[in-house]
Amino acid sequence: MWDSQRLLTLRGARYRVRLAGQGAPLLLLHGFAGSGSLWSPLVPALVARGWQVIAPDLLGHGESDAPADPARYAASEQAADLAALLAALGLAACTVAGYSMGGRLALHVAVRFPTRVTALVLESTSPGLADPAERAARQQADEELASRIEQHGIHWFATYWEQLPLFASRRALPAERTTLLRAQWLAQRPHALAASLRGFGTGAMPPLWDQLRELDQPTLVIVGALDTKYVAIGRALAERLPRSRFVVVPEAGHTVHLERPDDWLAALDRLRSN
Repeated sequence: MWDSQRLLTLRGARYRVRLAGQGAPLLLLHGFAGSGSLWSPLVPALVARGWQVIAPDLLGHGESDAPADPARYAASEQAADLAALLAALGLAACTVAGYSMGGRLALHVAVRFPTRVTALVLESTSPGLADPAERAARQQADEELASRIEQHGIHWFATYWEQLPLFASRRALPAERTTLLRAQWLAQRPHALAASLRGFGTGAMPPLWDQLRELDQPTLVIVGALDTKYVAIGRALAERLPRSRFVVVPEAGHTVHLERPDDWLAALDRLRSN
């Protein structure tokens, strides 16, 4: 499935990076508590469509480094890491696709390094919280979750995470995909998830609503119809992006690319053909 895996040092941090295919570069960014292997079920279809798939474990996740300092996880720091990743691979630019937390990071890469991003795929994600009070409340909630992960450990977190209403539709996934998800959660390190929440949680992340109109890359905003919160966020996001296509996938929740992969791939095909 994957042609190779590398450990690359990017701005002082080691990243595990999975690679497959020889076509147009597609950088895939996973969600919180995931890893690059989250994309494995889609890799054969993506390679067959002529993509070069690049799937890093993001900072503090999977087999990449996990600094203790939350400041190292800041949006600006991680965006710079990904620009360094493209340089290390000899790539001038690529399509960037991000799911949930990875989508937030994809937006920061596009804002900070616009010439590095030829197109965007934003799945079940947000540009951040514009209201300062809402942002402060979310930062407090993320701090409480970070402390609970440190106190109770990764098995507690995996059980807590899979029971969130946000992920209820995942219960209909085939057993091999639910097994993949839980294995990824159990492979995480408590201190790393806590640092990621503190440094790059939705409450800590600078909101990007005011910068969206500056992004002129073709952009796919894709959400699951069952994920009503992110349908509303996605619609507002797409309305502010100058060259966006908004797709609502029926019978899917938050994790569209695993719940309805054929629809996700078809939407990507349409983005590429335009």
